Amino acid sequence: MKHLISALLLGTAALATPAKADTLDIVKQRGTVTCGVSQGVAGFSAPDDAGKWSGFDIDVCRAVAAAVLGDADKVSYVPLSTKERFTAVQSGAVDLLSRQTTWTLSRDASLGLRFAGTAYYDGQGFMIRKDLGVDSALKLDGATVCTEQGTTTEQNVADYFSANKLKYEPVVIDSADGIIKAFDTGRCDVYTTDASALYAQRLKLTDPAAYTVLPEIISKEPLGPAVRQGDDKWFSIVRWTLFALIEAEELGITRDNAEAGLTSANPAVKRFLGAEGDSGQQLGLDPRWAYNVISKVGNYGEIFERNLGQSSDLKIDRGINAQWNAGGLMYAPPVR
Repeated sequence: MKHLISALLLGTAALATPAKADTLDIVKQRGTVTCGVSQGVAGFSAPDDAGKWSGFDIDVCRAVAAAVLGDADKVSYVPLSTKERFTAVQSGAVDLLSRQTTWTLSRDASLGLRFAGTAYYDGQGFMIRKDLGVDSALKLDGATVCTEQGTTTEQNVADYFSANKLKYEPVVIDSADGIIKAFDTGRCDVYTTDASALYAQRLKLTDPAAYTVLPEIISKEPLGPAVRQGDDKWFSIVRWTLFALIEAEELGITRDNAEAGLTSANPAVKRFLGAEGDSGQQLGLDPRWAYNVISKVGNYGEIFERNLGQSSDLKIDRGINAQWNAGGLMYAPPVR
């Protein structure tokens, strides 16, 4: 039934949204941003018992809504499987995909997508039961390995085992929840996917403490929001919303002090928040679009900390997702 509903949703949206329509105008007329998200990954995008969505990817959706509509809550979330996610963007069923999706050449060049930037620098890892007695992926010769169908992990794990002259038996499953069930019941020895997702999925296991993530990272997985090709205005809005989150952290602008920043003695802060100049006009947005984003959602560091960092259940270190001037890779062009 769920797949039937998804198919109907995609078909209806494709009919309702012309392939070359101006997404910004559609969003303003509709009054909401339609955002494609996962079917439930803790820390990134997951609904609670009341159906309220939260997570890192959810906050990216909320930031776009705040930039465009001035209200971070004006978002409709569409849970998508790995199979459905790209079709949903291509057809116009969603305005934005914010769903732990790796930016690759083939996806950027041949699937009708444009990635707005990297929101999270990740890499593929391995999770095993501690009682397997293995402390390195190089000791997984002969293991059964669960991967999710339609993801970059399938090719990555094949390349890794081949390069290291290791044998393995792939167990390919069409959903993350399906893998968790298979892994929890011993159908496979190893679960491989992006390391961040492993920490999130571990929370769903019967006994999370019985599992560990191995130290090896075998790929580059830059995760970021994507939109469909052919609408440069909407692409720019999503891209610069992401940059605004990163730039605000560097400037020291937070959800709590954004209001005071409107009268800051620092001209860069005032320009960023729209108290001076008008970067919004160039994007077709309100002059205070960036102020709306930060005052309603927070900056990149705040979003990371509450969803993924030490204040969350996942407790992931910032690592390379720290600001460029703090040893990380997060760097945004000036918002001016």
